[in-house]
Amino acid sequence: MPYVHSDSVNIHFRTGAVRGPTVLLAHGFLMDESMFDPIRTILARNDINVVAWDARGHGRTGYGADPRFDYWDLAEDGLRVLDAVGVETAVVGGMSQGGYTALRIALLAPERVSGLALLDTEADSCTRADEKYYEEFFDNWCGTAELVPLAEQLAPQLIGGDRPDIWRWWITRWLTHDRTALYPAARCLIDRDSVVGRLGEITAPALVLRGEHDYNSTAGKCALLAAGLPGAGAVRTVPGAGHGCAVTHPEDVAAALIELVTACTPHSPAPVAAAGI
Repeated sequence: MPYVHSDSVNIHFRTGAVRGPTVLLAHGFLMDESMFDPIRTILARNDINVVAWDARGHGRTGYGADPRFDYWDLAEDGLRVLDAVGVETAVVGGMSQGGYTALRIALLAPERVSGLALLDTEADSCTRADEKYYEEFFDNWCGTAELVPLAEQLAPQLIGGDRPDIWRWWITRWLTHDRTALYPAARCLIDRDSVVGRLGEITAPALVLRGEHDYNSTAGKCALLAAGLPGAGAVRTVPGAGHGCAVTHPEDVAAALIELVTACTPHSPAPVAAAGI
């Protein structure tokens, strides 16, 4: 079970044994690196290695001596993971908060990002309405409110799609965790800064992908993100998916990632047939 030390935190990560190009993926809020397991399997069949890590306060990664952190810190963690696996450049991506991290990796170390995969995410800070909603929700989650109804309310919003079995699987995971330990991660989400004004600095080829029914990373937010990135084309949409298209529709997301990696990697082998969008 590999870890790398970053700042004062031991970061849990996982890598495959594929010798081809690397995709570094950052998971969404309340998820962990295992959310990418189905995508990892598909990409491995195409000689693409997936490296993913648990963000602070998620999965097997805890906090440092000072639990406060922001997405710039998570970006540094991702770079330390790349160092640990001996990869100099990679396609970097993430879902939702993982996309916030991926954007900051591209700003901190553009020479290490050959491509950018932004899944159900945006570049802006929280609106005041979002802040109010999140603060109330996480005060309840980290407090004494009944957790099961909160989890059942959250799963369809956070994951989406039409797979209640996947919702139940993640709800079970959430109910086994220390609910109070989520608070520093929630503050990171709520207090994040905007990088909209810096998108023009990111010149790497970029994929902006969202679920058709994602009401968090809306069509408007994703269009703003794509328009600000010189290397992005039009926003691509996964039919029938919500905010967690990487979880509910891994074949579609994997096909888009294979296309991006192939475009970003000189002399890439022809991809194995996969479901596309």
